[in-house]
Amino acid sequence: MLFRSATKMHESVLAELVRDGVVESQHFGHLIALDSTGAPALIKGNPNELIYPRSAIKSIQASAMVRKGLNQEVRSLALICASHSGSGAHQEVALEILRSAGLDESALQCVVDRPLGAQERKEWGDKAPTRLAMNCSGKHAGMLATCVANNWPIENYLETNHPLQIAIREELETLAGEKVSHITFDGCGAPLFLISMHGLAKAFYNLATSTDPVHQQVIAACLAHPEMVAGIGRGDTELMKEVPGLFLKIGAEGVQAAFYKDGRTVVFKVSDGSERAHGVILQDAFAKMGLNFDVKHPEVFGAGKVIGEIRAAK
Repeated sequence: MLFRSATKMHESVLAELVRDGVVESQHFGHLIALDSTGAPALIKGNPNELIYPRSAIKSIQASAMVRKGLNQEVRSLALICASHSGSGAHQEVALEILRSAGLDESALQCVVDRPLGAQERKEWGDKAPTRLAMNCSGKHAGMLATCVANNWPIENYLETNHPLQIAIREELETLAGEKVSHITFDGCGAPLFLISMHGLAKAFYNLATSTDPVHQQVIAACLAHPEMVAGIGRGDTELMKEVPGLFLKIGAEGVQAAFYKDGRTVVFKVSDGSERAHGVILQDAFAKMGLNFDVKHPEVFGAGKVIGEIRAAK
């Protein structure tokens, strides 16, 4: 069954590459910004578009784990929400989570991979990929620790009907105020939920403004340790460090979720899956709601000189 039916007619231009004053390329997609009251402040594209939020919802997955008894120190909880770069520190914290549950790397069922971060992958060299180096290993370690805490089986923790995955789906549906439309599997092997852009925006607004201690604990961990959520030099980490109170989480294939501590929320999906314009799209959407911060606009070169940039669409 084909769920996604959007065409360029339903999408809006979110960003554009300008070369010497001429728009050369455009990134289409869907975006919703909610103000501090939860009211729509900006909508581009189709708010009802169904998307896979990918890793953008790891904080929601982690919330379900904490609600079911996961008990980890702050830095470890931030890594459970991460698409980490695969540094030695990241891998060691993932291993600590496993050890806290009496497990080791062999329990992980995420796919094997090399580190996600450019520098970390370079340093990795030609070593074989591992599950611990995979950017979702923290999340998987948290999933396993949650299973151990509840005496749930760990051999099938990625099956959609496992109690853990049911709890995660219900956490997302409660925050989003809607049922997921379809369940498949993410690249790492975990269940992946199809949800509307509006539902995703509502979920993150509700997460941002929640008085639930579970949600507050998860977000506080990410804000305290942004270096765990992504990695040094990567957009989510650097912007969270630069703007106190701003939470960000990227997802594969052009997905981004972000909110400020007062509830102002931005979610978007770049339809071609590109990440190169994420910073300028975020900057523009938040600026329209009165939150201003600087991001580097990717430069466009011609004849060895800067002759343009990637910018948010006018």
